[in-house]
Amino acid sequence: MKLVTYRHKESCDGAVLLGSELLPFAQMFAAYERAQGRDTSASAIQARYGVGVLGFVQNAREARAAAEWAVAAHQSAAGSGAAALSVSDVTLLAPIPNPPAMRDGYAFRQHVVTARRNRGLEMIPEFDEFPVFYFTNHNAVVGPGELGVKQKHLDKLDFELEAAVVTGKHGHDWTVADADDAIFGLLIMNDWSARTLQMEEMKLSLGPAKGKDFATGIGPVLVTLDELAPSITESANGRIFNLRMRAWVNGVQVSEGNVNQMNWTFAQILERISYGVDVQPGEILGSGTVGTGCFLELNGSKITNNQWLQPGDVVELEIEHLGRLHNTIVNKDA
Repeated sequence: MKLVTYRHKESCDGAVLLGSELLPFAQMFAAYERAQGRDTSASAIQARYGVGVLGFVQNAREARAAAEWAVAAHQSAAGSGAAALSVSDVTLLAPIPNPPAMRDGYAFRQHVVTARRNRGLEMIPEFDEFPVFYFTNHNAVVGPGELGVKQKHLDKLDFELEAAVVTGKHGHDWTVADADDAIFGLLIMNDWSARTLQMEEMKLSLGPAKGKDFATGIGPVLVTLDELAPSITESANGRIFNLRMRAWVNGVQVSEGNVNQMNWTFAQILERISYGVDVQPGEILGSGTVGTGCFLELNGSKITNNQWLQPGDVVELEIEHLGRLHNTIVNKDA
């Protein structure tokens, strides 16, 4: 199942994506509740299903049953009573604009080795000992469309091609198997990075903050695990996702990789995250940058020539079965 958040005229809602059509949650859930003979008031529906895609994830058992009923009914002659919208008539937003938490991992060895070598540093042995992550700003989530940045962000502004998982369960102290079972679905992530700000602050050994906190892109869709089953391989270290990754800047392909190149699985990272910590449904965890997945790495390897993002540039990230995330850079200070 593919889930999106959209704006249509003056309203925003979550929806199930069916090809070029959307089934809005509000109408879909109301039709299902009516068919079950239950209260269809807005307050009753919100109490059962929550709000938007985050509410769907938090109330997945009830929401999934209603969505599957509505999809089947919509595709039948009878219809579900939920009027579909055309994707061309709406604006897609970040699937979960307000996640309860957002972390980013560092799972691709190729990216770490190359980025460190380009800075004259040897590979750090701790990379192979445990997976690491950092918290990023869950209140600065952006979806497709314009990315507004300030002047200092444009000093070596960079994209980062990543996959991300959304948690679907509450829990703590997970094993790898528990963590895999807690993954609700996957989406594309763009960890926008202001490299000059980032490099200045990381000299103080506190990790990325102002270089990262202005925006993290996700979307355009959140895809549930069952849709990805043919691309999943089980392993002792957790599920491996065979999903091709590519990036373009102004129509020129600059990056290519695969989610299966992660040296730490999402399950292994979630196992570490959950140690002594409560994890909630709807939290987002990025993979870290795939090899070749940013200008920091490409410039240092002389694949590109000191190229950084400028106002007007169009960045497109694509992951197989997860869609394509488009953004256009805009200078808010101009």
